[in-house]
Amino acid sequence: MHRPQTPDSRLLLIREFRYPLNSWCIAFPAGLVDPGEDLAAAVDRELREETGYALRADLGAAALDPLPQAGFSSTGLTDETVQVVFAQVERVADAQPEPSELIEPFLLPIADVPCFLAENDTPIGTRAQLVLEAFARRR
Repeated sequence: MHRPQTPDSRLLLIREFRYPLNSWCIAFPAGLVDPGEDLAAAVDRELREETGYALRADLGAAALDPLPQAGFSSTGLTDETVQVVFAQVERVADAQPEPSELIEPFLLPIADVPCFLAENDTPIGTRAQLVLEAFARRR
């Protein structure tokens, strides 16, 4: 899972239609690492596909800050692990999700997170909810 942030302190989130749940859900962009792919390349690739954003080129390796240990998939349906990363991102192109993916990227100013949580009625993925609540407590 990527927790991307723009230089002007906005979080990059997605609204994604989740087929098993048959509903829209708000989350951070996320994706699998392809065989032989390093983490930075996977994050950059997934961001570009799902959102049109990419790791900030001006920061080099510092654009990506992974947590030291991967966690387990939140769905419990697979044994895959999830690497959580904090990413500094910039807009580079239009999003190009796979045809079967219904994804709408949007930006949320960090200052607006508390109001967003209070007023939003779309379900938020568990990890995204926890991160947004952490940002809401920062004042």
